[in-house]
Amino acid sequence: MENILANLALGFDIALSPYTLMLAVLGCFIGTIVGALPGLGPSNGVAIMIPLTFSLGLGAVEALVLLTAIYYGAMYGGRISSILLNIPGDEPAMMTCLDGYPMAKNGKPGEALVISGVASFVGATLATVGLMLLAPLLSEIAYQFGPAEYFALYLLAFCTLGGIASNNQAKAAFASCLGIGIAMIGLDPNSGMPRLTGGNLHLYDGVDFLVAIVGLFAVSEVFFFIEKHGKQGAVGIKLGKVRIPWWEIWSTRWTMARSTVVGFIAGVLPGAGASLGSFLTYVMEKSIAGKKGGFGTGVPKGVAAPEVGNNSAAGGALVPMLTLGVPGSGTTAVLLAVLVTLNITPGPTLFTDRPDVVWGLIASLLIANFVLLAMNVPMVRIFVRVLDVPPAVLMPAVTMVSFVGIFSLTGSYFDLLLVTAFGVLGYVLRKLDIPTVPVILGILLGGKMEKQLRDAMVLSDGDWTYLFSSGISTGLLIAAVAGFIAPMFLRRILRKPQMVSD
Repeated sequence: MENILANLALGFDIALSPYTLMLAVLGCFIGTIVGALPGLGPSNGVAIMIPLTFSLGLGAVEALVLLTAIYYGAMYGGRISSILLNIPGDEPAMMTCLDGYPMAKNGKPGEALVISGVASFVGATLATVGLMLLAPLLSEIAYQFGPAEYFALYLLAFCTLGGIASNNQAKAAFASCLGIGIAMIGLDPNSGMPRLTGGNLHLYDGVDFLVAIVGLFAVSEVFFFIEKHGKQGAVGIKLGKVRIPWWEIWSTRWTMARSTVVGFIAGVLPGAGASLGSFLTYVMEKSIAGKKGGFGTGVPKGVAAPEVGNNSAAGGALVPMLTLGVPGSGTTAVLLAVLVTLNITPGPTLFTDRPDVVWGLIASLLIANFVLLAMNVPMVRIFVRVLDVPPAVLMPAVTMVSFVGIFSLTGSYFDLLLVTAFGVLGYVLRKLDIPTVPVILGILLGGKMEKQLRDAMVLSDGDWTYLFSSGISTGLLIAAVAGFIAPMFLRRILRKPQMVSD
C-alpha cells in the first residue's frame, strides 16, 4: 500500500503540472463534445485526435493523458443525445435511452442529465481507483506468461471482442481474420521475403495501424455523411431549468455500487468493454427491481445503472491494456496503438520501466473525473448546444484533421491513398454490419500473435500440445472458446430490455 501511495504521489506531481493539467481539461471538453454527437463515440473521437496529437509533438505522458481524457469525456457525453434525442452517442449509451428518454419526455430532461452525470462520475472514479489497485497485482501475475500463455491471451481477445456488440459471431470472426491478414502484409520476420504486397514497395514495411484506424473510424464517417446528404435531426426535447435532484440521486446509491462492480469486471475482461458493462448492469438492476421498479418508463435507477456500468467498464478496460498489452475495448485498442507508436511496450514491465506513464495517467484520470463532473452538471447547456452543429460544418473538419494529421506523420502520399481505401473498407463493412474493431485488433496484435505462436512451436519442436502445457494457457483457451460461443446464447437475453422498450 505504501508503494502505491508513493507512486500515486509521483503521478500527481506529473498530473498537476500546468501543461498536463491543461491537456486533461482540454481532453475532457473535446471528449464530451465528441460523445454528445450521435454516431461518433469514443473510438472515433480518439482516432480523429491521434494525428493532431503527434503533429503537436506531445510526449508519451502528455499524449496518453489527452487521449484518455477524450475517452473518459466521450463516455460522459454519450448520454446527452441518448436522453434528449433517443439516439445513443455510442453503443454503450444505448441502454441509457431506455429510461433516459422517457424521463426527459416526462418533463425531467435536466434531472435525467444530472443523474446520469453523477452516475458517470461515480462509475469512472471508482473504476480508476480499481485500476490503481488491481493493475499492479495483475502485472505481477503477467510475469508468469510465456509464448503459449500470450498466444492464448491474444486468441481470447479476438474471440471475445465481437461479443455482444456484434449481431453475428461469424461476421466478427471474419473481421478478426481480415485484420490478421492485413497484419501479415510486408516482409516475413523470419525469412525476410515479401508477402501479400502485390509487388508494391510501399507495402514492404507493412500497413501502419494509425493509417488503418483513422481510415476505418474517421474517414468512414465522412462517407456516411455523404450518403445521408448531411441530414441530421436537431434537439428533440428542449432543455428547461436544470436542478440537482438530491433525493433521486441518493435513492440510486446501491444501484451505483452494484453497477460499478459489475461494470468494472466487464471492462477488465479482454474484449468485453463498456457495451457489455451497460447491458449487464441494466439487466441486473431491472431484475432486482422487478415489475414494480418501472424500468423503461423513466426511473432514475434505469438512468444511473447503465451510465455507471459503461463508465466503470471504460476504466476497467485500461487494466488489461496496461498490464498485458491486450485491449479491453475498442477504444483501448486505439490507445494501445498510440502506446506502440510512442515506443512504449504495454505489459508487466511497464510499471517498473515507465512508472511516470502509468501513474501520471492514473492521477490525471482521477483529476479528469472531477473536471468532467464540474463540466457535465453546471455546463450541460453548453454541450446540449453541440447537437445543433450542422454536419456540413463538422464532417469537413474531421476530413481535414484526418488527412493533414496523417500526412504530417508519414509524409507519404501513398498513406493518404491507404487512409481513403480504409475509409471505403470501413464504410462497406459497417453497411454489411461487420464490426470494424476486430479488424483494428487484428492489425494491431496479428504480428505479435504470430510471433508468440512461432516461439511456442520452436520451444516445443513443433508440438502443438505445448499450447496446453500450463494451467494459465489452458484456462485462457477454454475461456476463448466460451467467449466466442456464449454471446450467441446471451445476446437475446441482454437485448430483450431494448426490444420491450421499443
